[in-house]
Amino acid sequence: MRFHFKTSLLLAVLPFGLLPFTKTTMAQLPNSSAATSPAVAGDTDPYLWLEDVTGEKAIEWVKARNAKSQSKLEADPQFNALREDLLAILDSDARIPFVSKQGDYYYNFWRDKKNERGLWRRTTLEQYKKAQPEWEVILDLDALGKAENENWVWKGANLLRPDYKRALITLSRGGADADVTREFDMDKKEFVKDGFSRPEAKGGMSWIDKDHVFVMTDFGPGSMTESGYPRIAKKWKRGTPLESAEIVYEGKSEDMSISAMHDDSPGFERNLVSRNLAFYNDELYLLDSNSKLIKIDVPNSASKSVFHQYLSIELRKPWEVGGKTYPAGALLMANFDAFIKGDRNLEMVFEPSDTTALSSAGFTKDFAYINVLEDVKNRIYVLNPTDKGWVREPLKGAPSLGTVNISSVDSDESNDFFMTSTNYLNPTTLSFGTIGSEPSVLKQMPAFFDAKGLAISQHFATSKDGTRVPYFLVGAEGLKLDGNHPTLLYGYGGFEISMQPGYSPAVGRAWVSQGGVYVVANIRGGGEYGPRWHQAALKENRLRCYEDFAAVAQDLYTRKVTKPEKLGIQGGSNGGLLVGNMVTLYPGLFKAAVCQVPLLDMQRYNKLLAGASWMAEYGNPDDPAQWSFIKSFSPYHNVKSGEKYANVLFTTSTRDDRVHPGHARKMMAKMEEQGHSVLYYENIEGGHGGAANNRQSAFMQAIAYTFLKQQLFSGN
Repeated sequence: MRFHFKTSLLLAVLPFGLLPFTKTTMAQLPNSSAATSPAVAGDTDPYLWLEDVTGEKAIEWVKARNAKSQSKLEADPQFNALREDLLAILDSDARIPFVSKQGDYYYNFWRDKKNERGLWRRTTLEQYKKAQPEWEVILDLDALGKAENENWVWKGANLLRPDYKRALITLSRGGADADVTREFDMDKKEFVKDGFSRPEAKGGMSWIDKDHVFVMTDFGPGSMTESGYPRIAKKWKRGTPLESAEIVYEGKSEDMSISAMHDDSPGFERNLVSRNLAFYNDELYLLDSNSKLIKIDVPNSASKSVFHQYLSIELRKPWEVGGKTYPAGALLMANFDAFIKGDRNLEMVFEPSDTTALSSAGFTKDFAYINVLEDVKNRIYVLNPTDKGWVREPLKGAPSLGTVNISSVDSDESNDFFMTSTNYLNPTTLSFGTIGSEPSVLKQMPAFFDAKGLAISQHFATSKDGTRVPYFLVGAEGLKLDGNHPTLLYGYGGFEISMQPGYSPAVGRAWVSQGGVYVVANIRGGGEYGPRWHQAALKENRLRCYEDFAAVAQDLYTRKVTKPEKLGIQGGSNGGLLVGNMVTLYPGLFKAAVCQVPLLDMQRYNKLLAGASWMAEYGNPDDPAQWSFIKSFSPYHNVKSGEKYANVLFTTSTRDDRVHPGHARKMMAKMEEQGHSVLYYENIEGGHGGAANNRQSAFMQAIAYTFLKQQLFSGN
């Protein structure tokens, strides 16, 4: 088993689904306990009451605006057909059932029309290779929810080696980050009475052995960080009260989160502790047999990965060690045990360039592999450990075009891998291979929209400071450059997350197959060119994200793809902050905007839910010197009456316990009072993803695309 330690992030909400990047999960949904003190002395906020997540007055306000939005959008003659089409796609049995191997079985979690909450099921490789595998259902969440009168949403399972007869299953109510973990008997297919059970909180629990687990949770007052994540990791013995569990590590309240985990790789069993101080700032410790903590002496900013005898180190800043200086973005390999003993014999297996960056890395039993982005296009390489060092060669059979990713099937047992390949117009293909041989296609997603006559192209815009900014465009072949195409521009620009081409049935069905142009901007703040691309837009340099996005919009105008009256923008989470800033800082540049589960009040973001954990990205608004630049990208403080802004649809979720729904609520209330054209919809369930099941997802997608089409297709 491979352990990769990289600081948890926000969630990038894509038009076609979610890109998760959190490992840690969390505390009770706040009620009126939401922080209500102004962030800066003397500041007053007339809409502070909307931060009371489930308060009666706030919910009545939400319901009134939901009703207005539903009335306007559901009345569209194409709305119902679009929603049902999107639901049919989400429920389709023809989707690829992606699996993970545990022991002899391949596990999958599946939702469809019949199983709205979903099934946890398994099959064999022999069956999985068939067009219609036979599945053994392990847990039916719809039946469980009905029996327990709970709206359970699946969060994952951790199986116990070596016999895989017990599992720790994690569930959340309504899709919130706060969740529970319960022990499950795989033979009896039922939860273990008086087994390990973690109450609802942000946190986690994982196996050490049959009678011990590591647990990180809310142990009571003072046990959570200011960011709302566990501050303490404990070792819990079966049959004893949780309160008596042994403390393994205790962090500080200002830390982001603490976690402990057991590496169960045969022959390489070890316990590890991770202390996340902030984003891309963490410490990793080996917990030896005497419960002594030994720090892995690498920079806090580096991502650390432990696999068998290897320690891999992905640098985010230059590192001088052993008489050498390694550049930011490099990937280094070392022998784990030797490194612990002080040896600094490191080998650089990847060095970035101006146009390349490391996307990901991993291991099979005998090899390592790296996924390299070359101008936002994937190249996969295999690393073979030899007496002369690591030898690199291209992965045999990997496609040369599109977004390509591989993952080990069972890194402890084999050199087998799964490979996915996709782009905006070609459905995802899943292949199965072994290092050194050609992979074979296992599954392929069907075409959910007609891509005939459509084409993908890559272009580069020039930002305000001269930086070359790539973007992808999907539209008709030989697109007539008359400046009259309804165009949707999507972006994210944060937390070193790369926006790469992927097949989106929702975008295809609702937008490009209807004559729209779809554009994805690879702006700074992301990871398309590695750490330097991300770091270029941190804190006081945040405006560069928005300058890049504006440059892409302007390039679309210059090339006569579209014009301001025909351009809409969309983004969620950190991308919602992007959209909020594009609306307020660039009035007149866009006609319409969809702002999903957004951050918008940057004066109070660190007071709300997990916001304190993002100060390494945005800065600390409680520091007057930092607030002076943060205010420049706080949409809630920059919106003003009398300005002509894009028409905006805000969407969020009452159950979002990561980005507080108060951001969207307050921005909506302020813009509404100022007389701007705004709509609002808040889903009662769904967590940060905005939806708890396929029907909710289809509805949320349908209102977004219906809004955009009403705004941008008129007059065509």
